[in-house]
Amino acid sequence: MLRPLDPFESPAPLAYRVPWRVDRGDEAHPIVHNDGAEPADFVRVTYDDARCVGDTDLLGQLAPGESFELCLCGADLDSIVVAVAWFRPSDGLEYVWRFVV
Repeated sequence: MLRPLDPFESPAPLAYRVPWRVDRGDEAHPIVHNDGAEPADFVRVTYDDARCVGDTDLLGQLAPGESFELCLCGADLDSIVVAVAWFRPSDGLEYVWRFVV
């Protein structure tokens, strides 16, 4: 469940390393790996570019070491932004990470 974070909350939420790594060997088919130590729950990927606005893929849970391939065929690779959103089981918070190809 989403909840606003209070900057004065004690203790403050700890920062944690984004678990994702992107292999960009094939520009139209980058592979995203979960390099983290814990699973990522309810993973979803959203693409935004000049041609496809708000396309979303629902992936479910990705365990450590698992990966998925994106198909960006037909997208404007010079302007596309990919957003990966997931929940951490340890704290139940939603995280979002954006990258460009």
